Amino acid sequence: MTDVAHDAPVGLAPPPAAPPFDRGQLQIVPVKALPGVALVLAALVAVIAADWGWGLNFFHVVAGALWTGIDLFVGFIVGPIMGRMSIPSRMEFSSRFMPKMLLLMPTLVICTLAAGFQLGHHLGFTDSSWSHHGWIVASYIVVGVMSVIALAILEPANLAVLFELKKPTPNGELIGKLMKRFIYTAGVTGAMQVATLIIMTRIASL
Repeated sequence: MTDVAHDAPVGLAPPPAAPPFDRGQLQIVPVKALPGVALVLAALVAVIAADWGWGLNFFHVVAGALWTGIDLFVGFIVGPIMGRMSIPSRMEFSSRFMPKMLLLMPTLVICTLAAGFQLGHHLGFTDSSWSHHGWIVASYIVVGVMSVIALAILEPANLAVLFELKKPTPNGELIGKLMKRFIYTAGVTGAMQVATLIIMTRIASL
């Protein structure tokens, strides 16, 4: 009787762990992304100077949608996840996440506001004689508050986290508190973005 050998199942080797992030290489401002930001802002200036309706609509809708989506995602998805992470894990995540946000969010805010105002002027919505001008004023108020939050609260918290991470012995508890401030305010602006969407869709349907 011939014995049949059964090969033992070969276990898959676990994927190699990612190397720990070297804080000494942390760039507060990601220099490689600056040309891309400059290109986007240059295109925005060109579109505004030409008063090009489609281009204005593109910048306003795309930048506004990204701003809204990121705020909602960070505030309501990333936030609860980070709240359950250990302090070292939060520091690791922050060191990779925050430099990208430092350039991304101000760029989106500038594109949304500048293109939106010029688009409103292009379509005649900013004229106080327009019958539904009150909706535009309401959008100014909501977007103005969101811009102040984004540039006066979110960005300083972002910078504070990055400067703390650059220290030889960063304070993990302080980074955790700053990240909570960043995420909570992102959630607030995300909720306010819903009001903006209501106003914008209402204006589009008038």
